[in-house]
Amino acid sequence: MGRHAFINTGKMTRFILRRDRVRLPIWILSIVFITILTATSFTDLYQNEEERQAIAETMRNPAMTAMVGPGYGLDHYTEGAMMSHQMLLFTAIVAAIMSILLVTRHTRADEEDGRIELIRSLPVGQLTNLSSVMTMMVAANILLALLTGFGLAALQIESMDLSASLLYGSAIGSAGIFFAAITTLFAQLSENSRGTIGYSFTILGLSYLIRAVGDVSNETLSLFSPLGWILSTEVYVNNYWWPIILTLGASVIVYVLAMYLMTKRDLESGLLPSKPGKTYASKLLLSPFGLAVKLQRTAIIAWAIGMFILGVSYGSIFGDLESFFTSNEMLVEMLSPVEGVSLTEQFSTMLMAVMSMISTVPVLLFVLKLKGEEKKGRSEHLLTRVVSRNQLLGSYVILAILFSFIMLFLAMLGLWSTANTVIEEAIPFSSMFFAAMVYLPAIWVMIALAVLALGWIPKATGLSWLYLGYSFLVVYLGGLLQFPEWMAKISPFGYIPEYPVEEINGWTLVILTLIAAGLIMLGFMGYRKRDIEG
Repeated sequence: MGRHAFINTGKMTRFILRRDRVRLPIWILSIVFITILTATSFTDLYQNEEERQAIAETMRNPAMTAMVGPGYGLDHYTEGAMMSHQMLLFTAIVAAIMSILLVTRHTRADEEDGRIELIRSLPVGQLTNLSSVMTMMVAANILLALLTGFGLAALQIESMDLSASLLYGSAIGSAGIFFAAITTLFAQLSENSRGTIGYSFTILGLSYLIRAVGDVSNETLSLFSPLGWILSTEVYVNNYWWPIILTLGASVIVYVLAMYLMTKRDLESGLLPSKPGKTYASKLLLSPFGLAVKLQRTAIIAWAIGMFILGVSYGSIFGDLESFFTSNEMLVEMLSPVEGVSLTEQFSTMLMAVMSMISTVPVLLFVLKLKGEEKKGRSEHLLTRVVSRNQLLGSYVILAILFSFIMLFLAMLGLWSTANTVIEEAIPFSSMFFAAMVYLPAIWVMIALAVLALGWIPKATGLSWLYLGYSFLVVYLGGLLQFPEWMAKISPFGYIPEYPVEEINGWTLVILTLIAAGLIMLGFMGYRKRDIEG
């Protein structure tokens, strides 16, 4: 592996930066803006130590530990400790998602589309593209770290000094760099962009689950998770730098392995063996719906298992949660009692909201798969046969709607079945079932918006992910930051009642369903009229 393998890396890096001159600044500035906005909100909301200690009591429970990480500094809950405890993990995950998507775009996706083959015909080395992509991602995450660190320090909050703020930014940036390296590795192992993204998100999901279980039950287990390393910095409390060094060191090892594997494979191939196809097509492939299922079979199975495991991991903490409530008199006094609803069930409503939005991720992936098929020219081939546009789009819409129920049900089932094995007073299945299913109309609205974009402006389908991210922000942090109610109402998830704490308003769910149906119909109209990419 000589220097000739990296020829013109600088020029290639500038070319990639030019391609992402809009996308990359949006990612970075959005993360920085949300981080700074949250920090200022904490200062405005909790203006004295008594108020901060009151919220600290709610953060001690195992459910919050599983969601946001272990609470350090809870005995003296400053704005800095609050910021790090409640926001660092969430922001690190967003940085990881940014890195996974951008690295996949410039490695395996470009290879699939034939761009890498064209570039390799120019005076570039075998590793030029890979090194350029990693150079860009390292630079982007360093910039993210610096802007975040200096931005937080500029707020001049007493408990958030410059050195600790730079550590906060470095924790986010190092998470992004690590998952950029992970994605370069899977870009060599998988033979397509779908597999690269799928494997990378699997590692991210496992990192979250291992950390969640470890933080609640076994701290040593958390050290096997990259996200656990990030939280070990204990920013604004103890300010440890060793997790940053560990994360960056692991990133270098993974990236070097990716470069080595790049030299051992052929262009447009993956090192993981692909399963040979059958001699004769199955009956499943005789319909557009069957083809849609076949194309996404692996992703469907992986996400189904993942959603059930997510529910199980959250359900496993309910035993600790119940004992926590019985021993914490202050928290019992803080929470408003609801007749016929236990404190455990009150907290489960928050978990349901989070799981419903996570369930929306695979559902959007399933319906937006059609855009990828169209981009590769496969949809055009199908539409020259007896398949109509309505049939083709309808197959993906039906698939998404069907699995919106299945994914949400599996997450609920994992939560309910595990929770009832660790708590004394069992939660009724019907109560947990309805608490989950009320979120279906909101998920259908998200599907409908994706279909609307597919029908009229395919390039705008990325806004679906932005809207889902916004929904997660206002629902997940809205209560803590006391966002205005109108911000939650911009998202369909803001209209969903927190059953069984709140009563189900049937008309609200019906209206959301009708809105979803109307948007889907508009999407079909656009898809029938517009040109198909070939």
